[in-house]
Amino acid sequence: MSKRISAKHKLDRRVGENVWGRPKSPINKRDYGPGMHGQRRKGKLSDFGLQLMAKQKLKGYYGNISEKHFERTYNEAVRQRGNTAELLIGLLESRLDAIVYRSKFVPTVFAARQFINHGHVKVNGVRTNIPSMRLKVGDVVEIKEKSKNMALVLEALQSAERDIPDYIEVDPKKMTATYLRVPEFAEVPYQCTMEPNLVVEYYSS
Repeated sequence: MSKRISAKHKLDRRVGENVWGRPKSPINKRDYGPGMHGQRRKGKLSDFGLQLMAKQKLKGYYGNISEKHFERTYNEAVRQRGNTAELLIGLLESRLDAIVYRSKFVPTVFAARQFINHGHVKVNGVRTNIPSMRLKVGDVVEIKEKSKNMALVLEALQSAERDIPDYIEVDPKKMTATYLRVPEFAEVPYQCTMEPNLVVEYYSS
C-alpha cells in the first residue's frame, strides 16, 4: 500500500467518516480508529480537539497537502476582505488538482495530483505539472491528447459515484473543464461534514 493510500485510509478511520464517499473506504467495515488502540472508547473532544480535527479533515481532503502550504492558504484568505471561512474554501477549490478531481477526469484527488505531476494536463493550452496551481475564473483545463484514452480517465468520467458541481463546466467529448466561478461553501459537494469555521478558530486561537 502506498504512503498516500495509507494516509487516506487512516484519515477516514481517524475522523470516523467516509471523507471522500468512496465505496472501498475502511470506515464502511471498521468504524473505529486506526492502530492497536483504535477500538477504545472515544472521549469527548475539547474545543481545541474539535478545531484540530476539522483542520486535519479539510487539509487531508485536498490530497493531504502539507501543513505549511495549508497554513499559507489560510493566511491568504485572512488577507482578503470577506468571510475567512468562505474565502479559504474558495482558494482550496481553485487548486488545479481540485478542479481535475471535481471534473471527474480522475477518481480521487490523490490521483489528480499524480495525474498532473506526470504532465497529462494543460491549462489554457499550456502544459503544467503543478497540482497546487491556483486557477482563475475562466481558465480552461484540458487533458492532453495522448492521455485522453487512459483507462483511469475513461472510467472516472463514466462513474456515477459523484456529480460535477455547477461552478465547473465540463465537455466530456473534448475532455475540457472551464472554471466558471469561485464557489460558496454551501455549493461544494463534500461527502462528509466540513467545518471551515472551526479551522478559522484553530488558527485564530
